[in-house]
Amino acid sequence: MKVKTFEFNPISENTYIAYDETNECVIIDPGCFFPDEKSHLLNFILDNELVVKHLLNTHLHFDHIFGNSFVHEQFHIEPEANKGDEFLLEQYTTQLSMFGFSNTVEEPPKIGRYLNENDVVTFGNQRLIVLQIPGHSPGSIVFYNQDAGCVFVGDVLFRSSVGRSDLAGGDHRLLIQGIKEKLLTLPGETVVYSGHGPQTTVKDEIRSNFYLQ
Repeated sequence: MKVKTFEFNPISENTYIAYDETNECVIIDPGCFFPDEKSHLLNFILDNELVVKHLLNTHLHFDHIFGNSFVHEQFHIEPEANKGDEFLLEQYTTQLSMFGFSNTVEEPPKIGRYLNENDVVTFGNQRLIVLQIPGHSPGSIVFYNQDAGCVFVGDVLFRSSVGRSDLAGGDHRLLIQGIKEKLLTLPGETVVYSGHGPQTTVKDEIRSNFYLQ
């Protein structure tokens, strides 16, 4: 499996396209905000002749769903996320105001499929296993590809850090518990693709992440 990383919007959010030799792909957390960012995402898909099978959201904070409407309109697919974050769609304009964004940003589409613990998302020859790790948000989920040895974690875990838990529905205890029980138990070489910042590995976070000691 190949992974293309984009850094989008003023909050430097990581958007991922995962694809394989079948040319089927998934888009994870499309944060494209500016017109040129939307063009970059679209052109990569078109240039590589990819077929978009799923629009996946690790959680529904605004910076991770700026591009949901664009992807929905371009490829006629609906977002897939955990129901626990659905209230954030209703608070979308409030989220924007809190961080100084205009309320004229296009409203995101509703969740089309609810994802829960141990659900499997398939595309091409790939299987993404859904793991629920609340704490950054109530509905935070991650997508683990055992065969490819990687996991897409949104804002649950970062290199040498963890997600903030002071936003609506956050819970630091649950966050740390979920990371330790569901991420740090993965093989050490597992590549961790985070919602912001550089990638890391499970073994590196076990060894050096202050918050997980």
